Amino acid sequence: MHKKLFIPGPVEVEKDVLEKLATPMIGHRTKDASDLQREISDKLRKVFHTKEEILLSTSSGTGLLEGAIRSTTAKRAIVISIGAFGKRWYEIAKANNVEADLYEVPWGEAVKAEEVDKLLSTGKYDSIFITHNETSTGVMNPVEEISKVIKKYKDVVWSLDCVSSMAGTKIEVDKLGVDVCITSTQKALALPPGMSICSFSKKAIERAEKVTNRGYYFDLLALYKYLKKKDYQYPSTPSLPHMFALNYRLDKILEEGLENRYKRHKEMAEYVRNWAKENFKLYANENFLSNTLTNVENTKNIDVKDLNKKLGERGFAISDGYGNLKNKTFRIAHMGETTLEDIKELIENINDILGI
Repeated sequence: MHKKLFIPGPVEVEKDVLEKLATPMIGHRTKDASDLQREISDKLRKVFHTKEEILLSTSSGTGLLEGAIRSTTAKRAIVISIGAFGKRWYEIAKANNVEADLYEVPWGEAVKAEEVDKLLSTGKYDSIFITHNETSTGVMNPVEEISKVIKKYKDVVWSLDCVSSMAGTKIEVDKLGVDVCITSTQKALALPPGMSICSFSKKAIERAEKVTNRGYYFDLLALYKYLKKKDYQYPSTPSLPHMFALNYRLDKILEEGLENRYKRHKEMAEYVRNWAKENFKLYANENFLSNTLTNVENTKNIDVKDLNKKLGERGFAISDGYGNLKNKTFRIAHMGETTLEDIKELIENINDILGI
């Protein structure tokens, strides 16, 4: 039995989108491939609310996280972590011998703009790395406020991890002043995992020119230069199946309308939050709740593993708490092509299993 996924990714993928993965192959060095990749980038610019270039990578989002920190740090990076995935950027920096410091915010909280200001005012950092939406905690950072602070520091290049939020909530890349904005296919874009995407600003390009060891596969400047020189080609063989599906999926996203999509995600989030507050408790600070995932505090001390097993028998799947939060919280994702009706059906089944 297929389980309908309400986990932080991969998400449910519609049958017609899955079928696009089986599109017959074309040569990746052909004009058809260039046309496909250019078309995808043009559509993604609308989703990202940017006029900057879009880069595609046949990898998980972590690949572009590595590319960003290697390609845009000439002096020293500051990584701001509000949970498990924010900390990953720091671990990537250390593994790649990139000079970096870690600033950790207590789990369940967002980083305050004044904290960012204090860190950048030291003058120690020329790059900053922030997670927009942290799926381990269910927190969404207040990037509008943070952006006002970062804009004061003209030499600082800003990378933002929007892996689990892009296309599920409004992120205006150019308005915010984000230099490298990263997402992946398997979250709110509602595609299978295997491809990641980023915007790449002129400021980021200029910085990358000054960085000597940017790596090879995830060298963002190399990707950018090849794309420009070869008319929307990439240095290594890309996943054409993902590109066929992504191009088709973007048509559907734009047909729905971005504002309608954001509204649908907000409605699902509010439904789950209200249910959680009525029957359990929200783990995250209520001022900074994610629109794509809700982390529920297990105040009833239920056996989350058993609940998920019983849900699985009915054709549903949710997520346990992450890491140290295992069985202390459980997470319900509401992103991608999931509808409010899907969420209501899931909650009805949870209520029935738990007798609430």
